[in-house]
Amino acid sequence: MMNKFPDSQVYGNPQKAYQQTAIQAAPPEKLLIMLYSAVIKYLHQGKLAIQEKQYDLANNSLCKVQDIITELNYSLNMEKGGQIATNLRSLYDFYDGEVVKANLKKDHSYLLPVIEFFETFRDIWIEAARIVRMGAK
Repeated sequence: MMNKFPDSQVYGNPQKAYQQTAIQAAPPEKLLIMLYSAVIKYLHQGKLAIQEKQYDLANNSLCKVQDIITELNYSLNMEKGGQIATNLRSLYDFYDGEVVKANLKKDHSYLLPVIEFFETFRDIWIEAARIVRMGAK
């Protein structure tokens, strides 16, 4: 789960400090796009690592995917989000299960629909954020 307090690794590392500040200052839609982009990055890393039989690297990458999916799931507002939040929770749970299967079975094919889902939703959020920015001008 994401920590709102500065990470001890941030001190003395300007790049990490900048990243931490950028995350904390990001509007919700940008933060969501960042999370989706990170999931996609780690899914591709996990897929490649499984293909290359680097199972420790695959496990590390896919565990990061699961952590982010958990964070996405926790961030859903089930009261205000209604059916959309309920459907997203079901999708997140399903795709989290596919990541677990890929990791346990060492089969990258389970990751293909997960990658497609997160790439599609990231692109939708990018477009939605663009439309909102245009309307705000």
